[in-house]
Amino acid sequence: MSLETARRVLKIEAQAIQDVLARLDASFERAVDLFFACKGRVVVTGMGKSGLIGRKISATLASTGTPSLFLHPAEALHGDLGMLMRDDALLAVSYSGETEEIVALLERVKRLELRMVTMTGNMKSTLAEASDVVLDVAVKEEACSLNLAPTASTTVAMAVGDALAVSLLDRRGFRPDDFADLHPGGRLGKKLLRVENLMHSGEALPQVKLATRMPDVIYEMSRKGLGITTVVDDAGRLAGVLTDGDLRRLMERHKGATLELSAGECMTKTPVTIGPRELASEALNLMERRKILAVAVVDANGKPVGVVHLHDLWTLELI
Repeated sequence: MSLETARRVLKIEAQAIQDVLARLDASFERAVDLFFACKGRVVVTGMGKSGLIGRKISATLASTGTPSLFLHPAEALHGDLGMLMRDDALLAVSYSGETEEIVALLERVKRLELRMVTMTGNMKSTLAEASDVVLDVAVKEEACSLNLAPTASTTVAMAVGDALAVSLLDRRGFRPDDFADLHPGGRLGKKLLRVENLMHSGEALPQVKLATRMPDVIYEMSRKGLGITTVVDDAGRLAGVLTDGDLRRLMERHKGATLELSAGECMTKTPVTIGPRELASEALNLMERRKILAVAVVDANGKPVGVVHLHDLWTLELI
């Protein structure tokens, strides 16, 4: 019985999205244009279940490059109207289009000359008539067995809100780097973490010069504990690297004579490198692909600014 109910609910909600997809027209494009041109914030408002959907839409907009906040219409009537600024745009979510608390905001909206988009199932409603753009999110039926609880209608509103946010993301040319800047925390933040945030830099950066003798090279590698050291030329640019593996191979070939050599004579001259602004996940892929434990991080001038180690990336659980 429960499986039958679940299948019916999902079928109704899936069909509702298909229906709104078929009705999608130039009004959607106008809504995107309006929000893209907004110099302030996209203020989203809604009551009850529509308010919960509105909060999610606002959060998605804000996280994808469109400044946004949620304004509870009832709270707005008791002091929060001050959150509305003249350069803002309003997105109202109201299936009936007659939500009293939102209708009561219209005077303030008009006084500030705010552009307004309404998502509604009633194209002839008060809110629809007061709006610059109206998005039709009507559904034939709710998925609720009583056809009362907002279910299919909230699913459609959520989907259209996502479509607006992603369309604005594309319009703004929002990139993974931009997304990383806005998502520094949690598992998603770890996936978007940049190399510069976890590399060993400053005093922790192992570094020697071309002429440094091998005993001092070994001391530097042991002291920094990363199994690698960068080798720089007189201008401070990366000339090569030396790793624990390099040292083992050198000792096998040259025995004790290795200690008489310089870093420049022993280093790998074409090392794998990565930029500080690359994503940590890219560094992980690079090291696993090249089967190396550490990689030098270099700036635009070819100077080493850090070393990132495979173990540091594994602890982030990027895979």
